[in-house]
Amino acid sequence: MNDELTKQDIEKIKEEIEYRKAVKRHELLEEVKRTRAFGDLSENFEYKEAKRLKNQNESRIRYLERVIKTAKIVADTSTQDTVGFFDKVECKFVEFDRVQTVQIVTTIRTDALKGLFGKDSPFGKAILGHKVGDKCSVKAPNGEYTVEILKIEKGADDGSVPLAGY
Repeated sequence: MNDELTKQDIEKIKEEIEYRKAVKRHELLEEVKRTRAFGDLSENFEYKEAKRLKNQNESRIRYLERVIKTAKIVADTSTQDTVGFFDKVECKFVEFDRVQTVQIVTTIRTDALKGLFGKDSPFGKAILGHKVGDKCSVKAPNGEYTVEILKIEKGADDGSVPLAGY
C-alpha cells in the first residue's frame, strides 16, 4: 500500500474509523438483529442485506486502519509561486483550447471527474512545481498534450477535499 498522505489525510481517516466504530457499527448490528426476527433466514433478503452492509463496514474499518499503518507522511514543499498540494490551478489545455481548474491531491483523494488529480498521475507529475506561464508536456496513455498554467490559488489542506471511499 504505502500511500503518501498528509497529516490532515490521517486525521480524516481516523475520524472516519471512529465514526464507523462508534456509530455505524452499532446501527448495522441493530439492523441485523431487527431483520433476524423476520423469520426463516434462508429466504430472508433483508437479513442477508443487513449482514452484507455490516461486513462491508468492518472491511472498510480494516482497510482504513491498514492505510494508516502503512502510510508515508508527506508535506507540501512548494513555494508561494509554484504548484503544490491542494492548490487550485487554472490550466489551459493548449491542443483543445479549453480552460479548467484542477487541484493536485494525495492519492487517496484522487477523482479526475471532479478535477482532483493525484501527484503521481501523469498530469500531476507534469504540473507540480511549475509556475504561472509555464507550459508543461503531459505524457498520458492516450497521447501527449500541452498544458499552460494560467493561475495558481494557494490552498492549505483544510480537509475540504474528500477522501475516496464508500
